[in-house]
Amino acid sequence: MAPVLSELVHWLVCLANECLKIWSRAGGQEAIFATFGYMDCDNALISAQSRLGSLVPGFRFNLGFSGYFYHSGDDIEDIGDDALLANAHEFWWFPHMWAHTQPHTFTNETSLREQMILNKRFAKEHGIPTDGGYAVAPHHSGVYPVHVPLYEAWRKVWGIKVTSTEEYPHLRPPRHRRGFIYKNIVVLPRQTCGLFTHTIFIDKYPGGRSRLEESIHGGELFQTFINSRVNIFMTHLSNYGNDRLALYTFESVIKFVQCWTNLQLKTVPPMELGRKYFDLYPEEANPVWQNPCDDKRHLAIWSKYKTCDRLPRFLVIGPQKTGTTALYAFLSMHPNILSNFPSSKTFEEVQFFNGANYYRGIDWYMEFFPTPSNSSLQYLFEKSATYFDNELVPKRAHALLPRAKIVTILINPARRAYSWYQLLILDGDQLRTDPVSTMWKTQKFLKVKPHFDYDSHLRYILEIHLLILDGDQLRTDPVSTMWKTQKFLKVKPHFDYDSHLRYILEIHVC
Repeated sequence: MAPVLSELVHWLVCLANECLKIWSRAGGQEAIFATFGYMDCDNALISAQSRLGSLVPGFRFNLGFSGYFYHSGDDIEDIGDDALLANAHEFWWFPHMWAHTQPHTFTNETSLREQMILNKRFAKEHGIPTDGGYAVAPHHSGVYPVHVPLYEAWRKVWGIKVTSTEEYPHLRPPRHRRGFIYKNIVVLPRQTCGLFTHTIFIDKYPGGRSRLEESIHGGELFQTFINSRVNIFMTHLSNYGNDRLALYTFESVIKFVQCWTNLQLKTVPPMELGRKYFDLYPEEANPVWQNPCDDKRHLAIWSKYKTCDRLPRFLVIGPQKTGTTALYAFLSMHPNILSNFPSSKTFEEVQFFNGANYYRGIDWYMEFFPTPSNSSLQYLFEKSATYFDNELVPKRAHALLPRAKIVTILINPARRAYSWYQLLILDGDQLRTDPVSTMWKTQKFLKVKPHFDYDSHLRYILEIHLLILDGDQLRTDPVSTMWKTQKFLKVKPHFDYDSHLRYILEIHVC
């Protein structure tokens, strides 16, 4: 096909995000779809918008801009820049980064704000709306894994309410992508459609034309439309030039959906899309932080000044009043075991996984730990006795620290509540070997309603090594208990607790 003006414009001039936000209904159920892509503005773009608008009432492209590249091309490209701005009123707009720089490479919020202010000034000077409430970061940088300065700068400079990414919790499998809310900014899941910057000719499409047609007519792209109630797709400028694969792909799949399903499609602006998503999926609002070092894509868009070596290798989870503070002190004596820094509010406990601190993010959490001088030999740990009985902790801890070991202390219940011990005697061996049955017995005895699903929650703990210490033995024979603990943790070299604890045993340890 003959090239159109759109392919001649410098693609970084407008970083256009073609936005096809579609609301649909199927059998009484609502679904929302959105398509984003890079494109320039001229008669061809307006024509494409009109064609898609005939299929999806109210359709408009959502165009992004990086003002640094304005009028930075040749004469024809500069004409394209001006054509885009002359038709600015025809489209929705969102801010990209001023020079398409990845936000995670900025170490502080001030520098990010300066870049955004330049882009906002450019927008105002050229009649681009600045109140859309939506933004996209280059290459998903800073959106997830979360880079706190990006969210703060977005909020302060642009008043951003909505963004999107393919990376939460991971790129693959696509059907598992989810949304979350962080610092009052809605993060929507974004999907892929098989079109990338190099996908510009039909005969160069991976697998050829038949593969593309298969994806459209009942295959992966079609299935994505009908199985996900909210979809956002990103394409690029080059997909709209040459063989114009993006326009062909989405025009074709929309027609196929309308032909073979009863979905009714409707355009929805970004902020409305964000509200609707969490009306549909309120349970996704709270994020679950993953370990950035377990995903190469995440590691590539994570600051080089951050390191997973500052995440703990084991947790002391309590419960309270069982000797966890004494254990914390004993462990800290070992030269290769490093505890978290104390908190001004919760003393030696971080209390990250079980409360409001979790929403501060993993950057905040890692600030509580030193950087080991030898990460292979030194063990970081934290002790938070409140973790033991919080149902959110297993899932959260397993997501961020999938290989961490868990240490807990159980004591004779008579020492805590003699009457409890008279009424309910649990088999300690069974608690170790079959905790699910034991906990069902316990909550049945207590008549707790509704019954807590220990089967699903305990699997996170049981998938990793769990050490249960005898709290009474920790009091009466701490040396043996600590030898057992460091053997479980495989800390080398073994610390001589026998000689060091003789000073502590001269005072009362509680």
